[in-house]
Amino acid sequence: MTDSIQTLLQQAKQASRSLQSTSDEQKKQILEELAVQLSANIELIIAENAKDLERMPDTDPKKDRLLLNASRIEDLSKSLRDIAELPDPTNHILVEKTMPNGLFIQKKSVALGVVGVIYESRPNVTVDVAALCIRSGNVCVLRGGSDAFHTNVCLVNIIRGVLKEAGADENIVTLLPTDRKYILEMLSAVKYIDIIIPRGSQQLIEYVRQNSQVPTIETGAGVCHTYIEKSANLEEAAAIAVNAKVSRPSVCNALDTILVDADIAEAFLKLTAPKLKEYNVEIFADEAAYPILKEVEYPNLVKAKPEDFGREFLDFKCSVKVVKNAEEALDHITEYSSKHSEAIVSENPEMCERFLNEVDAAAVYVNASTRFTDGGVFGLGAEIGISTQKLHARGPFALEKLVTEKWIVRGSGQVR
Repeated sequence: MTDSIQTLLQQAKQASRSLQSTSDEQKKQILEELAVQLSANIELIIAENAKDLERMPDTDPKKDRLLLNASRIEDLSKSLRDIAELPDPTNHILVEKTMPNGLFIQKKSVALGVVGVIYESRPNVTVDVAALCIRSGNVCVLRGGSDAFHTNVCLVNIIRGVLKEAGADENIVTLLPTDRKYILEMLSAVKYIDIIIPRGSQQLIEYVRQNSQVPTIETGAGVCHTYIEKSANLEEAAAIAVNAKVSRPSVCNALDTILVDADIAEAFLKLTAPKLKEYNVEIFADEAAYPILKEVEYPNLVKAKPEDFGREFLDFKCSVKVVKNAEEALDHITEYSSKHSEAIVSENPEMCERFLNEVDAAAVYVNASTRFTDGGVFGLGAEIGISTQKLHARGPFALEKLVTEKWIVRGSGQVR
């Protein structure tokens, strides 16, 4: 094994130049062919994925993230076709004017260049990132986790094969070794990488933020709340909260904390407890919620500690807090939210508007599950991640945001 990834990074940088001369139609055709090849190689992908799944215990909540079955692979193929049909976000003229001295000035959207992505345990990210980058004229340098090693190698080999067959530079998509010693080299590669995007645990994101010399866009961990306001339709509230928790608990838009108004806490918790019990959800209940759930003999019940709030569970676990009113709910969200996705269930229009206006998060919901925060669901084809910061991109970070700006100035001999 080499002691450096510099050669790989140099090749990626060179591929970035070649990609600028690839036509819009060629990029679309590459994605269409990649969709065909993913479907054609389902058995191979599943076999390689099985090698990774074998190494992860069934009790690890990340196992669901790692799994690629036939249905998920076909979903990836569909996503590729959706991305191919999206408009190219580059080469849009944003500003155009002629100055008094005759200079003709334009500002247009252009690709970012080389996009480095560091991620964990989610091989679907390999395909999503590659597709979004190809469509937007960007090169991607991928550093996946060792958990998904065999799956990622398989997927990238398929992608590079499609690129080569199309006459494009296969280094448009590069998979780096999983050895952790290369991460710092990647984070300091300012000459070769234009932007770094970490996608994974809060620890990974913090590490990248603290150590990267390359500009970083965070796709943050999700600490997501659902606030059940006193006017809520309780049946609807229970369905929303349960869906947000159990439909896919290992992802960042899953519910972590239920906040419920004291006026309806008993009725709501007694209605919702049996639904959560079906999925063996472990509940970390505050002092007010605990006796209510104890009374209905909820089996997986724990008295909440302070650290159980503001915690991303990524599992069949959640915390519950009873609040006096909306003010206390908003204060709690302000203190503990990771600014990912937050929801209110309420029949009070004024309260809903207040929640939408005051809650500082990338996605804010009224009477709907936080599980909808997703690039595909939002009509963006796919996403690189959910950005929880405020500069450049926020929310589903997808095709439309994989661009920057360039000023183009045409003169006829002007000097200053």
